[in-house]
Amino acid sequence: MDLKLHQISLIIGSTIVLIILMAITKKVTRKVSLVKKLEPHRKKIVLNMFYFVYYVIFITSITLILGIDLKALSGFLASVLAILGVAFFAQWSLLSNITASIIIFFYHPLKIGDKVRILDKEFDFSGVVKNITGFYVLIETESKQQITIPNSLVLQKGIEYLTDEPLDDGIF
Repeated sequence: MDLKLHQISLIIGSTIVLIILMAITKKVTRKVSLVKKLEPHRKKIVLNMFYFVYYVIFITSITLILGIDLKALSGFLASVLAILGVAFFAQWSLLSNITASIIIFFYHPLKIGDKVRILDKEFDFSGVVKNITGFYVLIETESKQQITIPNSLVLQKGIEYLTDEPLDDGIF
């Protein structure tokens, strides 16, 4: 009986930690999005990415607290991770684009509505940023051509801002 009470208290403690982490993350992303004047859907994308990591950690901790047979669980997880590893290796750019999306959200001054020019010796084009998603940035040229750029390339390529507004380089 004492073991079950201890497990219940650990599960409750883990749940409280999860709720606190989610509240802090929500508050920080709300503050960053207000200060940087970012769109609500970008905040939602970043929040969902953080929440996914929190839930994975939470489920793992609950599994450990309940004492589920780790040998059987690790065999199952190894099989699933092997399959996912092959799939992610084939699409490694997906992971880098998701990570770049988080970096763009918190640290890059790029916003929807900015008129920019991508500085690339092979593809030199300019246009207005129409959307920033978890995987790409959509730019519309003056000729109404829609161009998508992976988020990882946005961080790698030079971007010239063609607006007269000064860029805010502070986070808070």
